[in-house]
Amino acid sequence: MSETACAAEEPDLLGFASAARASGRIALDTEFMGEGRYRTLLCLVALAVSDRADETQRIELVDPLVEDLDPTPLTGVLADPAVQVVVHAGRQDVALIRRHFDTEVRNVFDTQVAAGFAGMGAQTSYESLLAEMLGVRVAKSASFTRWDARPLSAEQRAYAREDVVHLLELARELERRLVELGRLEWAREECESLERASDERALETVFARLPRIRGLNAHARTIAQELVEWRERTAATQDRPVQSVLSDAALVEIAKRKPVSTRELEQIRGVNAGSLRRRAGELLETVRRGHERPPADPPSAEDRPPPPGPEDAPLIALAEALVRARAREAGLAYELLAARADLQAIVAEHRLRRRRPRVAGNAAGASGGQADVRTLRGWRRELVGAELLDLLDGRLSLSVGSDGKLRVSQ
Repeated sequence: MSETACAAEEPDLLGFASAARASGRIALDTEFMGEGRYRTLLCLVALAVSDRADETQRIELVDPLVEDLDPTPLTGVLADPAVQVVVHAGRQDVALIRRHFDTEVRNVFDTQVAAGFAGMGAQTSYESLLAEMLGVRVAKSASFTRWDARPLSAEQRAYAREDVVHLLELARELERRLVELGRLEWAREECESLERASDERALETVFARLPRIRGLNAHARTIAQELVEWRERTAATQDRPVQSVLSDAALVEIAKRKPVSTRELEQIRGVNAGSLRRRAGELLETVRRGHERPPADPPSAEDRPPPPGPEDAPLIALAEALVRARAREAGLAYELLAARADLQAIVAEHRLRRRRPRVAGNAAGASGGQADVRTLRGWRRELVGAELLDLLDGRLSLSVGSDGKLRVSQ
């Protein structure tokens, strides 16, 4: 397949958009810099489209740091569900594009996700897929260069083009194999979540993941919430990593000790001298606001996932054995079916459900008493999720056959 390449400084997005709609599919990859910033900086977008008539491939390199760039033709294509957007391990690519260009990205097809359904590892690299499926080897020489520096070097532009030049061909081969296996729709279903990929930081999640946060009393938790909000605002304004503003450990300790003076701040382990010099007044004011803030209601027991029990471990191991057996039989990457956290949630929720009194019309096994995890939804439930519930209910048993393989019987 022949190739035409355009310079990153002058992309013809109108022409590219027209070619993309005619072909119905584009390849996309990004280069970015995350070090030392609050949010990752999108530095370059590589695009490829194939002409169905003469098999030529057109590549555009789009520089999102150009001030007068008009991305409208590109965003229109990305948001068009009639145009498939092919990526590899593209969750961050999609999240960056959505935020930077304020656009939706529809009809995503991720070749790494698809490879998992074709019997390869769930984290198979782009280079490995190209070598195994297309017999193509690529040289990676500029991945850790300064993508935010301008002008881009010839080496950087060549590297960016290399990341998309084979991507459309790879997608076609994966789709062909998945059609033969009857799993193309599974792969497409799995890729749907990528349309919602985001790198925005949810403050509720940040707060919930703080170390030892559950051990604080109500007032200390309220101060911690105020500190989380202040830290995010400060980091965003200064475009700095949040941990360089105030570490998680120091934040929780400040909330716990509730200092009212700089001297008390100095006694808290983890608050570095630089932060004290620059931000002591702001930290103390934030603690004061937290004192005045009404304590939030603690999460109810229904909102929290059930904690693991000492009897759960052997059941989790049993559940994992079943999932691994079904993954092996189906030629799927195990990671596509379940993570250990999924199995822990299924077992813990099942244990609690068995202990609850039955309510008329709500027999055991009703969906309302099941863990809300991916293993019990969609194609995963069809393949193994329903069997997991039957196993835990005692309707299935596992044994080892004379051939050394796991057997599932009713």
